[in-house]
Amino acid sequence: MRLSEYDVNNPYLTTLVSSERITPLGWEAEVRHLVLRLPDIAFQYVEGQSIGVLAPGPHEFGATHHLRLYSIASPRGGDDGRGDTISICVRRCFSIDDISGERYPGRASHFLCDANPGDIVPITGPYGVQFEVPPREDANLLMVGAGTGIAPFRAFVKHIYQRHGAWKGKVRLFYGAKSGVEMLYMNDFRKDLALYYEQSSFRAFEAISPRPHYDAPPEIDRAVLDNAHEIWEMIQDPNTYVYVAGLMEADKKFELAMEKLAGSKDAWLDLKASIAADQRYAELLYD
Repeated sequence: MRLSEYDVNNPYLTTLVSSERITPLGWEAEVRHLVLRLPDIAFQYVEGQSIGVLAPGPHEFGATHHLRLYSIASPRGGDDGRGDTISICVRRCFSIDDISGERYPGRASHFLCDANPGDIVPITGPYGVQFEVPPREDANLLMVGAGTGIAPFRAFVKHIYQRHGAWKGKVRLFYGAKSGVEMLYMNDFRKDLALYYEQSSFRAFEAISPRPHYDAPPEIDRAVLDNAHEIWEMIQDPNTYVYVAGLMEADKKFELAMEKLAGSKDAWLDLKASIAADQRYAELLYD
């Protein structure tokens, strides 16, 4: 769907509970973990869904709001388990004019990153179920993400280990970032995912950029190829679900690695199509 096709006529007015920066002060990338209190307990969501944030105007052409979608970063009960909050992961963004080179602040991201606890944040949704937790606890989960694409996987991991107590299938997370401090939810600022390292079924693999100052994408391909035997074994298992989220550049790295494992690009595309036809492959990508 195009953003203009989403129904935003009846927004929910949430209240910002907390806004926590999860990258270092002074670091180029400002990423925040925001917790919003829902006005109505009837607002129900599940892992893998998104919400729309309506940044208030006025904006260009008389628009009263600017809609931006964000993946939900909390499990269905919220970070506190009470069911009355929802969390999102927001990076302060800028756009560059192709002609003038002038930098413009992202309307939704700046609205959210500048908000203070107690401020009202209008949201809509929830929308879709891009990623869905498999019904069987012995299913294998292969998750590949970069940047704020980690958000739905944070929700996934929290859900399966908090709600189910354990997970019998393999849970493998390959996550890429420019540097170690940008490993969201796995750095010194927030170690949410590190809490599950003790789970025998969970393993996380980090991939960083070889040239972060030149915006080179993280080496997801190297992380995958370093674990080629297990990944290929999982991919061929009909009980494995594959989820890819985040930057398209990182997805390209993952695709290249899988082409090598499969023997050719065509062989991987055929296998990928087969997994997708079985509803076990999902992507949520952005530039």
